Amino acid sequence: MACNIRLPILENQLSCPICLEVFKDPVMLQCGHSYCRDCLWGLMKDPHILLLCPVCRQEVDYSSSPPNVTLKRLIETLQILSEDQAATETCPIHNNPLCLYCEQDQEVICGLCGTIGGHRQHPITPLASVYSRMKEEVSALMTDLQKERKGLEEQISKLTNNKTRILNESDVFQSLICKEFRELQQYIAEEESHFLKLVSTKATELFKSVEIQLQQKNEILSIVQDKERKLENLGNENHLHFVQVRHFFLSAPLPRCADTSYSSVSFKPGFRQDDIKLTVWKRLHRRILPSPEVLKLDPLTAHPLLQLSRGDTMVQCKSPGGRRGSTPEGFENSSCVLATRGFSTGKHYWEVIVGTKPKWRIGVVKGTVSRKGKMIRSPEAGAWLIGLKEGRYYEAFTSPNVSLPIQIRPQRIGIFLNYEKGELTFYNAESPDELIPLYTFQAEFQGKLYPVLDVCWQERGTNPQPLILPTAAAIKSP
Repeated sequence: MACNIRLPILENQLSCPICLEVFKDPVMLQCGHSYCRDCLWGLMKDPHILLLCPVCRQEVDYSSSPPNVTLKRLIETLQILSEDQAATETCPIHNNPLCLYCEQDQEVICGLCGTIGGHRQHPITPLASVYSRMKEEVSALMTDLQKERKGLEEQISKLTNNKTRILNESDVFQSLICKEFRELQQYIAEEESHFLKLVSTKATELFKSVEIQLQQKNEILSIVQDKERKLENLGNENHLHFVQVRHFFLSAPLPRCADTSYSSVSFKPGFRQDDIKLTVWKRLHRRILPSPEVLKLDPLTAHPLLQLSRGDTMVQCKSPGGRRGSTPEGFENSSCVLATRGFSTGKHYWEVIVGTKPKWRIGVVKGTVSRKGKMIRSPEAGAWLIGLKEGRYYEAFTSPNVSLPIQIRPQRIGIFLNYEKGELTFYNAESPDELIPLYTFQAEFQGKLYPVLDVCWQERGTNPQPLILPTAAAIKSP
């Protein structure tokens, strides 16, 4: 309160007698009075004439008037105090400075508000302490906001990268789709050309046959027409000549067509119109599968009574006397052998020649399947197999087994593994132009899968035939 009273008094004492405002760049005369430098300069008409002090009227030398440094600093201090006073807010009720904080009402108050006012007996905290505490809270909030901002910036950066990656990958997929459809269109064009060629060839053959018959008929018709004209001319001859040549015309046999019957020719190209799409689909199915892979059998996994030959591509049972020693990797109680290659990703197609063997089992097994005990033939045990028994009953080894309605006994089985899609499909691969689906397993494959061949034990010598993995030459020519 004292500061509020004295500051205006100080301002009056620190005013220039000439401009009546607070001194600006004050200078002091020899008489002790001070003035603004610009105000004093304005009173001087001739710098060589002595100046009379406006207050005490003494003659003074202006050139020897030094700056009043003390007064200048005092004025600067006054300005700072004035700014602080202007910034200080007062209580609207008690007119005291607001210097406390009511925690209960969350308001800034003065000292009287906390002692005799409406905030008495409330928890009160000095404003400086609250300021420090709140500044720490704001600082913590600022730290949290900075973390949040950095997290958002990272997420935005990742999303931007994802956007770029999606665009790039979509471009790649679009290129792949265009490539795949160009190949499909080429396949369709080739099939179209194939069927058109069949129709054209059949039509040409029929056309030539009809042309030959037409030529023969026209030749006979020409002879008949010539005979007819001669007979007409004979009728115009005189009696003597008519009687003389008549016997000659009647004795010559008339030309006759060997086949006088007529039957319409129907065009049959060798296929039905309704079969075109199905035939093309079957051929395309074979073409879009991966090329058959050339596999070999792993001798270390073979049962001791199995014999491998033809560069480890053929397996069959051998006589008990030829039993060899077992290996740690080999099967001990099942007549099985694995391929040397396993698959843990991608699409793979291979074929097995089963021939006329009356009993066999083929498919894939996990690399971790038990080889020392009897192998359990089920997907739950890590084995996906189909087989033939008694030369006529086909089955898929599931839980329980499923009979397969296969009418035509195939001698070559195709196996297609789509690892990521979880599909293992068996085909009748007898025809080089088409594949006939036999059975499909659906599963979530894990780990490496190996092609397996189970030749099944001989029973009274009824199952000696081998199972064969085709070589590269045999794959090209089934």
